[in-house]
Amino acid sequence: MRFRFNNLTPNEVPIAEDTVHTSCVDEEKAPTTTANILLKKDSEVINKEFQHGVQAAEAINQVWTRNHLIMAYILIWIIEFLLTFASGLTGTLTPYVTSSFQAHSLTATTSIISSLIARLIKLPYAKLMDIWGRPQAFCVMVASFTLGMVMMAGCNDVKTYCAAQVFYYVGYNGIDFTLTIFIADTTQLKNRAWWIAFSSSPWIATVWAYGPAAESVLNTIGFRWGFGIWAIIFPIICIPLFGLFYYHQKKAEKQGLIQKLDSGRTWAESFIYYCREFDVIGLLLIAAGLALFLLTFSLYSYQKGEWKSPLVICFIIFGGLLIIAFALYEMYLAPVTFIPWGLMKDRTVFFTYTMVASLYCAWYIWDSYFYSMLIVVFNQSVTNATYISNIYTIGSCFWALVVGIIIRFNGRLKWLALYFGVPITILAVGLLIKFRQPDTNIGYIVMCQIFIAFGGGTLVMCEQMTVMAVSSHQHIPAVLAMEAMIASIGGAIGSTIAAALWTGIFPVKLAELLPASSQADFTSIYGSLVVQSSYPLGSDTRNAINQAYGDTQRLMLICATCLYFVTLISTMFWRNINVKDMKQIHGRIW
Repeated sequence: MRFRFNNLTPNEVPIAEDTVHTSCVDEEKAPTTTANILLKKDSEVINKEFQHGVQAAEAINQVWTRNHLIMAYILIWIIEFLLTFASGLTGTLTPYVTSSFQAHSLTATTSIISSLIARLIKLPYAKLMDIWGRPQAFCVMVASFTLGMVMMAGCNDVKTYCAAQVFYYVGYNGIDFTLTIFIADTTQLKNRAWWIAFSSSPWIATVWAYGPAAESVLNTIGFRWGFGIWAIIFPIICIPLFGLFYYHQKKAEKQGLIQKLDSGRTWAESFIYYCREFDVIGLLLIAAGLALFLLTFSLYSYQKGEWKSPLVICFIIFGGLLIIAFALYEMYLAPVTFIPWGLMKDRTVFFTYTMVASLYCAWYIWDSYFYSMLIVVFNQSVTNATYISNIYTIGSCFWALVVGIIIRFNGRLKWLALYFGVPITILAVGLLIKFRQPDTNIGYIVMCQIFIAFGGGTLVMCEQMTVMAVSSHQHIPAVLAMEAMIASIGGAIGSTIAAALWTGIFPVKLAELLPASSQADFTSIYGSLVVQSSYPLGSDTRNAINQAYGDTQRLMLICATCLYFVTLISTMFWRNINVKDMKQIHGRIW
């Protein structure tokens, strides 16, 4: 079967160039000096058509020394370690914070709102990095992270805590995004996957640490100091990296690589100029549209009537209309577009985004109630259930390092995803249709989780590398921000489908299977994980609960497996890109 997409045109892909390219590996052979730089034409080093922040990043690449770049990457790993540790600790402490305000039921709501805003902030933040610069944007995000921690440490009600989480999540996501872009700025395409995996490797260690750390905090200094200490430590750790950024930016300015131009604009003219450059109208339309649309999927269950609620219906309609208005405005009216629409017509970018949407949608369909099943059906302790749930995090971060090495020496992205990443994911989730049933040995579940981790580590690397490989340097923040946004949309839809399947199937199966002696307790059994796991193994009631879980999970896994074939088909439409010989960045890079 063949498909034709007449409106999808191939975008220009960077090709191997004959320009001078200096790597940290061969610094002794080609040291970076002002003389060497000046031997090149400006067009070969810094693209004057790019925005100021991108030009500054390209200029800074010309003045890095090997030792300073090594130092920067060590600091990146330390900062990522602290970010992941803080993320796990904050998530663990949140229920205790809301409980202290007698508002435990709002735990999910605070996380939903704050994480949603943090996801959307990547869109304008990518633009900020391109216009203003990487160091300045990094400083803003560190300030947001610190402010969030200070507010969480000093909050006295759940509303303040929710606002604090917004600042925290914005800072957290912004810092992580900045470090990813810095890696993209300072690495060759063939090495980039490994270095991105390197920055994610702290997750391998922190998933084991933040649980005991949270328990220690609650038993000793309390949650307020558990947050407050990060407001002290984190800025101190980030100062050296910002100092390296700033020092090399000034060094590039002194060598004349970054031009300081007097705009001659008044304050009013500058305001209008930056509104135009930031595409403020477009950003407001997409931010409002996505906020309304995505919030619907997360909060509909809190409304009376759920999907029939007038509020939910209005959110969907107006959110959808604003998203459509954004697309029309960007295509026909916007003087400066946020999204590179030329890239969106590229078949590789388009189908990478459809692959991402289906991948995350399918993941949330089958994973949403996985932890509950481990506790109830497989009778695992909280500790063991947590360890099994974290297999994906640990395995995917480890395997991503292996994938980075493969890409370094092979360079092929499509075949790695098409012949390994997607098939092993489909195989593992398909096997779970059989194994996620009562009386199955937990070892089979662990095996499937390992397979899924290897598939996920492969696909995450390939999807990010693919969109970066077909983009220019200037568009990398935008295409990665779009990738994150589409993943969020896919995840929100997947969570909604999972909730719909669960609420539509599980109670029906439970009512059918429960013995007559337990029918009076139906409501408490359905609504509580603790009640479900309290019945003795082998009892008629526990067997009925387990079977209801198995029947429901079977349909959820079938749905997810079918959706993964969209992921497979999307990957087939990628161009066969080889990043091994591509040159996208110049200067002293890895």
